[in-house]
Parts: sequence; C-alpha cells; structure tokens
Amino acid sequence: MDFVVTVLQDFFDLDFDEANKLMLRIHHEGKAVCGSCERDEAERRVSNILALAAKHGHPLNCTLEEAN
Repeated sequence: MDFVVTVLQDFFDLDFDEANKLMLRIHHEGKAVCGSCERDEAERRVSNILALAAKHGHPLNCTLEEAN
C-alpha cells in the first residue's frame, strides 16, 4: 500500500492525503482513475510505473484508458 501511495505522489503529483485516499479506493474497488493527460504523457507514465513496480517486485498494474 505504501508503494502505491508513493507512485501516486511521484507520478500524479498528489499530496499524501489525496494519494492515500486514492490508494484505498484502488484497494477496495480494484481500480480508480488516477489522472488525465495527453496520450503520449499517459503512455510514458504507464510504462514508467510498470517498470518501477517490476523493479521493486510489486504486482501493481497500471492501464491507459481513453477519456469519454
């Protein structure tokens, strides 16, 4: 859970309280919208988050979805 909070803070510029609330939502609901940005930036973030999670042995998943 701490790793997810750190990722949310580092990649989505959330403060600790916002990141913690979002982490709990992800934990309880299985997923949540973490941010919105241009496609190129979103693809870069997803790639970097997945690489960081793998490097640290965390089973964190991150996906990109087109906004409606």
